[in-house]
Amino acid sequence: YQRRVHGIGNIQEMNFLKLTADMLHLASIIILLLKIRQSRNCIGISAKTQEIYVIVFCLRYMDLFMYFVSTYNTLMKIAFIGGTIYTVYLIKYAKPYNTTYDPIKDSFEHYKYLLPLAAILTLIIHSGTEVFEWIWSFSIWLEAFAIMPQLYLIRVLGEIENITSNYVGALGLYRAFYILAWLYSYFVNNEVCWTSLLAGLVQTLLYGDFFYYYILNINKGKMTVALPLQLNVATFNKPFHLP
Repeated sequence: YQRRVHGIGNIQEMNFLKLTADMLHLASIIILLLKIRQSRNCIGISAKTQEIYVIVFCLRYMDLFMYFVSTYNTLMKIAFIGGTIYTVYLIKYAKPYNTTYDPIKDSFEHYKYLLPLAAILTLIIHSGTEVFEWIWSFSIWLEAFAIMPQLYLIRVLGEIENITSNYVGALGLYRAFYILAWLYSYFVNNEVCWTSLLAGLVQTLLYGDFFYYYILNINKGKMTVALPLQLNVATFNKPFHLP
């Protein structure tokens, strides 16, 4: 229970796969912040995906000042929460970055669809009945769908810069490595958390189409990653609705 709810373990207890996953996750945040600060714009970045991640991290790591697991655990939690909140601040409130943010194109109704979806799945598949375990399970399912506004925005734009695609790619690889770590734990220690495993599989599948074109464009040496089936510009004038 303690290990599951705290989310990030003690570095001495982690295997190579989990450590790699954490580093990829941290790298994705750094890549995104560097992109915004160095280019002085946030074109192609979904603030709504970042807002969902803020909710995910604040819920999952709400025990930050209640328990001490390890220095590594504490620093990583602070980095994830602080880095994501700072990203939202740059995109929506800090000049000149916020002047390049287009809320019309970033139109996926994240609160309306993703929060209820995660809540329903939490009721069906969860990892315990204590309050923190319900909250933790909800954060896991919510994270599985957090990338959807970003993927939607990529479809709207048709293509994004390589550095932005590197951010999305690092996020996808982070979850893929965690799946490998969970499978390793299952076969070696006979331990498995079905909430994490199933949500991780869903999250990785959402990246499938993006990864195909990401690898394709990188191999061609292109400076941008282009996706087919660009969404019609007419959809910019109204909010996105699931069918």
